[in-house]
Amino acid sequence: MSKPTLHLWINGQRTKSLSDRLAEVTNPATGAVVRQVPLASSADVEIAVAAAKAAFPSWRDTTPLRRSRILNKFRELLEAHRDELASLASEEHGKTLEDAAGSVQRGIEVVEFAVGAPHLLKGEHAENVGRGVDCHSMLQPIGVCAGITPFNFPAMVPMWMFPISIACGNTFVLKPSEKVPSCSLRMAELFKEAGLPDGVFNIVPGDKVAVDTLLSHPDVRSISFVGSTPVAKYIYETAAHYGKRVQSLGGAKNHAVVLPDAELDFTADAIMGAAYGSAGERCMAISTVVAVGDVADALVAKLKSKAEKLAVGPGNKKGIDMGPVISAQHRDKIIGFIASGVSQGAKLVTDGRNIKVPGNENGFFIGPTLFDNVSTDMTIYKEEIFGPVLIVLRVANFEDAITMVNSNPYANGTAIFTSSGAAARRFQNEIEVGMVGINVPIPVPMAFFSFGGWKSSLFGDLHMHGMEGVYFYTRTKAVTTRWPELTEKNTSTLVMPTLG
Repeated sequence: MSKPTLHLWINGQRTKSLSDRLAEVTNPATGAVVRQVPLASSADVEIAVAAAKAAFPSWRDTTPLRRSRILNKFRELLEAHRDELASLASEEHGKTLEDAAGSVQRGIEVVEFAVGAPHLLKGEHAENVGRGVDCHSMLQPIGVCAGITPFNFPAMVPMWMFPISIACGNTFVLKPSEKVPSCSLRMAELFKEAGLPDGVFNIVPGDKVAVDTLLSHPDVRSISFVGSTPVAKYIYETAAHYGKRVQSLGGAKNHAVVLPDAELDFTADAIMGAAYGSAGERCMAISTVVAVGDVADALVAKLKSKAEKLAVGPGNKKGIDMGPVISAQHRDKIIGFIASGVSQGAKLVTDGRNIKVPGNENGFFIGPTLFDNVSTDMTIYKEEIFGPVLIVLRVANFEDAITMVNSNPYANGTAIFTSSGAAARRFQNEIEVGMVGINVPIPVPMAFFSFGGWKSSLFGDLHMHGMEGVYFYTRTKAVTTRWPELTEKNTSTLVMPTLG
């Protein structure tokens, strides 16, 4: 039996793709194909960009207050349909319904921030910068913006991008992962219901063909991306070559430093959720524990006990802590990482490779996996595994822990667990990472702060959401004004003017 085929969303309506290429959308818990999605062609992307370009002048001239009202209505609809969006995310990604609902809520919070557009878009003003001369700045939209989003957060990551871009007066073309297209398409329908004019928001599910068309298209002014570091680097270099502004977020190897004075039960519980939630498929997952001094044995024992009690199964089933990973290919890649850890001498404390989920034998499941005595030269330390694999490294002191974190090429997020304010303060000041948690395992900032890492976790200058998102999606214009008296003489001069 043929599966339902999804569509593109262009100019405010469902649109049939000009491409004859289709991708299968799979439920990772069952291994079954649940629907098909067209892979947008270059011609499809051209049509979407043209629609966005045509809609831009009118949307740019729409007042920020009116844009805000539409966004607020969109927020209300997202709240009303949160369970529906969470169900779609769970079905196509595999994460638990509770986890999916939480990620949808975090996306809604970005929309709440974007509703403040009338305030966010206020410029600065200085009176009498010179005699009779005033100066003010304006934040103006840049045009057609594009976003390329990953499979692991089908609702949240797109909402890091398009609500703020649209609030700033831009139009938007979104290329969601072809593995999880349904949330984005449903959000487009809700945005139209909220009153968004046609053409302001467009969606082209696809693969590299769609991506490369967006990167090189002369009418696309900016590119936002979240994904792996190699692809993030490619996105950044290619889009920058074509003169676009780029924010390109890459991979991670997030460390949790645990000091001997940490409260171990609290710490172990926090690490459980950070390491194994969403099956470890989070760019902010804690995948690496740095145990300082004599805390390691007791900590590893607690982690082992708690990991082996986690319930693994389909995400839509009550009582499940962790669902499957996204695909059979990714599952096999993770299994390969586990094998490499064993062969390179790490101690495999808990092995999740042979897990069986009754009734879901064809699902892409891996159980919680825990390694101890890992060293920095091992593959499982150097590579981003992006799965339910937690590794523990042991260091003698706090200085060694800071050195280890700062020596890693990734710098997305990190955390410290301690009862010492002095140690926490030193950590937050000396650590070279973009997002830091103090007794907080997943330090994802609220929407009114920025999200982004450092080093190989970010290519570009500005992070996502918060005021950095506003600045990314706007251009600053400075206006200097003078209204001379009618009797004032105009004296020509070739000297560089000074206004003081």
